[in-house]
Amino acid sequence: MHDYDMMVIGSGPSGRRAAVQSAKLGKSVLVVDRGRRLGGVSVHTGTIPSKTIRETVLNLSGFRERGFYGQGYRVKQEIGMADLVSRLHKTLDHEVEVLQHQFMRNTVRSLHATASFTGPNRVRLVTERGEQSEVGFANALIAVGTRPYRPDTIPFDGRHILDSDEILDLPHLPRSLTVIGGGVIGVEYATIFSALDVPVTLVESRPTILDFVDREIAEDFVHQMRDRGMTVRLGCGVAGIAAGSGHVEVRLADGRLIRSEVVLYAAGRTGNVGDLGLDVVGIEADPRGRIRVDPVTFQTAVPNIYAAGDVIGFPSLASTSMEQGRVAACHAFGMPLPPPPETFPYGIYAVPEISTVGQSEEEVRKSGVPYECGIARFRETSRGHIMGVNTGFLKLIFSLETRRLLGAHIVGEGATELIHIGQAVINLKGTVDFFVENTFNYPTLAEAYKIAGLDAWNRMGAPVRLQTA
Repeated sequence: MHDYDMMVIGSGPSGRRAAVQSAKLGKSVLVVDRGRRLGGVSVHTGTIPSKTIRETVLNLSGFRERGFYGQGYRVKQEIGMADLVSRLHKTLDHEVEVLQHQFMRNTVRSLHATASFTGPNRVRLVTERGEQSEVGFANALIAVGTRPYRPDTIPFDGRHILDSDEILDLPHLPRSLTVIGGGVIGVEYATIFSALDVPVTLVESRPTILDFVDREIAEDFVHQMRDRGMTVRLGCGVAGIAAGSGHVEVRLADGRLIRSEVVLYAAGRTGNVGDLGLDVVGIEADPRGRIRVDPVTFQTAVPNIYAAGDVIGFPSLASTSMEQGRVAACHAFGMPLPPPPETFPYGIYAVPEISTVGQSEEEVRKSGVPYECGIARFRETSRGHIMGVNTGFLKLIFSLETRRLLGAHIVGEGATELIHIGQAVINLKGTVDFFVENTFNYPTLAEAYKIAGLDAWNRMGAPVRLQTA
């Protein structure tokens, strides 16, 4: 007899959703998390903190209004880390409270402890005080998330050379910042600090950033970063980092030196699998601590042990992690699994936002499907003028054969909200005619869909209407 029907290790988005889904199916659930508070990386060092800081920065700095009032415009003249962190703590307290209430409502038990497998149906739990116990389970979900990758070659010191978990603990705003890593985390923090008028240099060893994003969108984003004074160094790796007195020197592979007060190293993350005892049950993790799973059921090599969220790798989004946790729980208890939706959106909460759904132009071209694009620049919309938005655009890609929408890509204000219109049209197999024939609220940024639809429609021509007898 097992103590629990479902044992969840980790309380981030995937663990939380799996626990609640299991409980709603009438199963007994235990969530184990070694963090001091529930919520995982998403709540405490990742998704929620960076988005809260971003919102605070945009509000206090007046960044959104500078299109009207000029680059020198500020809402609050002196902005310090205390201004950013006070709002952050309020948000985190609320998130934890909501999660605890959700667990209580659904009779999900939670425990603050470290878990390690002692067999395919048992785990050893060790509390902070060192108290040990063994618990049996029918099914388990590994949802331990990731932590920043910290190579031995980087002399992290917690003061001037930081990872993305430590950046929020800065005592004051840096006078200058170098960000190493042009992935989502690096790009978000680089642009957030830049919006506070901190001089920022972004370094990425590859020739491009955000490789999964449509190239035209990514190139426009890089242009916007440079346009507002950020230094972007692409295609050049880091040869060495040395801390001086009150500053850090980053030496690039081409010999150039970048000097700044603070360096943020944000090149990759690694799975928190070290003390799970995976070898005991025969589950292997790759060198970056990621666990391989069945892409449909999320089962590991051990059928009753599942894994979901960042620990299984790409796309490592809170939104997809939640769905993975729910699907894993449904499969564990024999519930039928609906086919996964055709596409899901990506959101990058940089300044400006980027959001994308469906195929990029590069992917469509590779597939050989004849296509046409429609573009709408936010400044072409009345709402864009009212908001003082000078930059940003929406790009829609349509099949010439079926007229269906294949991809929607946005860079600019409100991108992560606007993308859901494109997501709905793609997954409901809508065509360019939807945008041409439907009415959008005026004035809105969403009206850009109508403009982009018409732009593509003009080049594609009207559809051939077959007459019926």
